[in-house]
Amino acid sequence: MSKHARRSRRWTGLVLSMALLAVVPQAWSADSPQVAAARDVAGYELPSAALQAVVDAPRAPSLFLSPRRDVAALMQMPSLPSIQVVAQPELKLAGIRINPRTFSDSRFSFGEKLWLMNVTDGKERQISGLPAQLSIAGLAWSPDQKWLAFNQVDAASGANELWLVDVANASARRLQANLNTVFGDGYQWLPDSRGLIVMTRLANAGDPPPADGIPTGPAVQQTGKSSGVVSIRTYQDLLKNEADARLFDFYARAQPMQVGLDGQARAIGMAGIYLGLSASPDGNYLLSQTVQRPYSYVVPVGSFPRRIDVLDRNGQLAHSVASRPLVEGLPTGNDAEVTGVRDISWRADAPATLVWAEAQDGGDPNRDAKVRDAVFMQAAPFEKPPVTLAQLGSRFGGITWGRGDLALLSESWWKTRNTKTWRITPDDATQAPQLLWDRDAQDRYNDPGRAGVVRDVNGRSRLQTTADGRSIFLYGQGASPEGDRPFVDRFDIESRKATRLFHSQAPVYSAPVALLDQEGESLLLTRESPDEPTNFYVQSLAQADAAPRALTHFAHPLPQLKGVQKEQIRYKRADGVDLTATLLLPPGYDPKRDGPRPLLMWAYPGEFKSAAAASQVTDSPYRFNAISYWGPQAFLAKGYVVLASPTMPIIGEGDKEPNDTYIEQLVANAQAAVDEVVRRGVTDREHIAIGGHSYGAFMTANLLAHTRLFKAGIARSGAYNRTLTPFGFQAEERNYWQAQDVYQKMAPFNYADRIKDPILFIHGVDDNNSGTFPLQSERMFAAVKGLGGTARLVMLPNESHAYRARESIMTMLAESERWLEQTIGPAEQGKAKKKR
Repeated sequence: MSKHARRSRRWTGLVLSMALLAVVPQAWSADSPQVAAARDVAGYELPSAALQAVVDAPRAPSLFLSPRRDVAALMQMPSLPSIQVVAQPELKLAGIRINPRTFSDSRFSFGEKLWLMNVTDGKERQISGLPAQLSIAGLAWSPDQKWLAFNQVDAASGANELWLVDVANASARRLQANLNTVFGDGYQWLPDSRGLIVMTRLANAGDPPPADGIPTGPAVQQTGKSSGVVSIRTYQDLLKNEADARLFDFYARAQPMQVGLDGQARAIGMAGIYLGLSASPDGNYLLSQTVQRPYSYVVPVGSFPRRIDVLDRNGQLAHSVASRPLVEGLPTGNDAEVTGVRDISWRADAPATLVWAEAQDGGDPNRDAKVRDAVFMQAAPFEKPPVTLAQLGSRFGGITWGRGDLALLSESWWKTRNTKTWRITPDDATQAPQLLWDRDAQDRYNDPGRAGVVRDVNGRSRLQTTADGRSIFLYGQGASPEGDRPFVDRFDIESRKATRLFHSQAPVYSAPVALLDQEGESLLLTRESPDEPTNFYVQSLAQADAAPRALTHFAHPLPQLKGVQKEQIRYKRADGVDLTATLLLPPGYDPKRDGPRPLLMWAYPGEFKSAAAASQVTDSPYRFNAISYWGPQAFLAKGYVVLASPTMPIIGEGDKEPNDTYIEQLVANAQAAVDEVVRRGVTDREHIAIGGHSYGAFMTANLLAHTRLFKAGIARSGAYNRTLTPFGFQAEERNYWQAQDVYQKMAPFNYADRIKDPILFIHGVDDNNSGTFPLQSERMFAAVKGLGGTARLVMLPNESHAYRARESIMTMLAESERWLEQTIGPAEQGKAKKKR
């Protein structure tokens, strides 16, 4: 069939369907027999022109700052890829997805334009010699800032190449072909900037193992009696048999090479499946982590056995660190960890020193232990035993390195949401650590911020300090009852006093990106306001009255939607918990003049350990009104009122678990939101729809099952039957057998007979997210259908948890648009009409 014939057939079907829609009532009644049958659609659909414009709106470029922070690379992303691109061959093996043509991780969006900009004056420079069809998967600055490396991937030809940009001359050339980027970027700069370590495909590997469909035998698994209960999550894309394992070996194995700036390459060590291969800061050693047999059919590659070794610069074994066994499940709880060496890396401020953590409680958070984690350190040539750097009462969270007498170590405990930050002296492990912050990780109002880092001469991230070495810099979101107001502080390590250098001020939202000098006198930041898109500026901090200087001038992507009215509203739950939401009104709409309109509410629940933290205000009323196709804001283009991100806290204080009262709290949150928007006169109770993605879809189905607050629901890529996620989900730590009542009460599948209002299910056929199997939506739809409810199921081909193809996004919006028009009414008619 020709393209023209296919297109004509699709549009003929669409016109006929639209004609049929003319006889459907404007707003559906849940009891109406006219909505019993689903409308058939042949092929992909297009939404209204207003929503198509949202999908095709240009994206702002991404900025990549150089190590010395005086030059930036800007990369432009294209519009959404077509289904022809998204439907390219894809292997699903060991929990990952591989493009067999390019020997890379499977991705569908690549940078299509690259250029340079001087941060001092905003002057832009174009790069010569770039590929004619640019498709950048990732890029990295050399430590000396003279070079910019990027990964060029072309799925059509199978090319996966490393390219190099000469920054001074603004010219590009190809450096290496045949990369293997199944794991990671596939390349990294050596500390001296004279070359890179590159992962390449195996030479003379031959053809992939044949898949003739003839089995060689059954896939066998066996378990025996163990010492305790372990949790095994519901992973997707796992190996199913030995044929899969051989295919995984073929595509994942890579040969490390050292490639000079002149393109000369030499092999380093042996070929293998490398989860990591990183050079020490002095360039004399390589930290290697390679996957070993036996593989598993129940966990992904990250849990397979692995060898952790140190190689010399020629790839020869210099030191064996550990051999970690297969990990098929962990003890119950979000604070559970593997035993043995984990989170191993190089100390950034030393020539060649390894640092890692090991659980001291068997990795079991349910076991009593004074010390949960120990942190060890071992320096080259690795002849002396490791030194204990810290003993922690909770789980190791990482170290930000500064110098021999200054580093920041973090630890946290999920169960209590507690986090601590210590100052440590890595050159003298006998010195006791000094506690800097001990706080509730969910307490946004009292967050001191994150420590600022800069790249050193070896390209390693280290604490940015003042010239006298006494102070560091902290970047924070600045959460407050007035909304987020990002800041930068100078923090004196000895006195522990912070001096505010920058604070975002109304009526704009400014977010710090990086301090451009050592003393913190000049700041690169972004600025935006509700009608002005995000752009980059330089702000002098030495002069209090200095105006910010614009570096970029990105235009409004949807000028027709200028004038969207945004307000950060606050209201209370029945039990007194403070809630917030962002209320958005379409341009030109005045509720007092025009009356109530249909409203779309879009949310995502969150778990909290305190009502105080749950009540804190999030977001800012001064942020740009970014109208994305992914969220509910797209429907402002159709005239709907939108309530975005109303807080849906599920609170469990003290020894109580949040999910023990999930339904009660969820309903109370929704009731408060509905009451508030009705009180404000922007809608009425007969014209409100609820929607969400993933856990938000789970929320949507539950609200339709347990309330009549909403006249319709849109549930995308959700999970609805909790017996299919028996070893925990979201923040729930207990397994099904420990909390059967909770699992059963929370599952909307068990209450499908109570869903009396129409619900639209959308799901990607190839969803790879843990727990949200496509089967979840299929079975939930079947339950609603079989019980006499009104539902529609849309399964998007070749789509994962987040949809990627332009055709899929257009269809998602077309389905949602029609669903809203038929359930809560078309918004462009202005005042919402009561149902008859």
